[in-house]
Amino acid sequence: MSAKSVGPRLLTVAEQGRLTEFQDHIHYSVRYSDDLFEYRHVILPKNMLKVIPKDYFNTATGTLRILQEEEWRGLGITQSLGWEHYETHAPEPHILLFKRPRPLDKPE
Repeated sequence: MSAKSVGPRLLTVAEQGRLTEFQDHIHYSVRYSDDLFEYRHVILPKNMLKVIPKDYFNTATGTLRILQEEEWRGLGITQSLGWEHYETHAPEPHILLFKRPRPLDKPE
């Protein structure tokens, strides 16, 4: 494996056009947290997976690979800053798991 960081693979205009019809049907879970992170999952319409470019998938598992922010935003996922795609739920490959550092508690 190369030590060189690979940049995001951005969508072409044609690819973006094929995804547009699904973007209003993306579902965002409520946030949940532990001591370190805030989490949420994003549920893509199942048919959306059929039009996402093949190189966004892990060939070994058939699920979406871990996407960089520019890539998941390109799919139409909209979230505030700081979220990181860290896992795809293999039994349900249309579910993407996100996390971000938990905000520091504000003094009262």
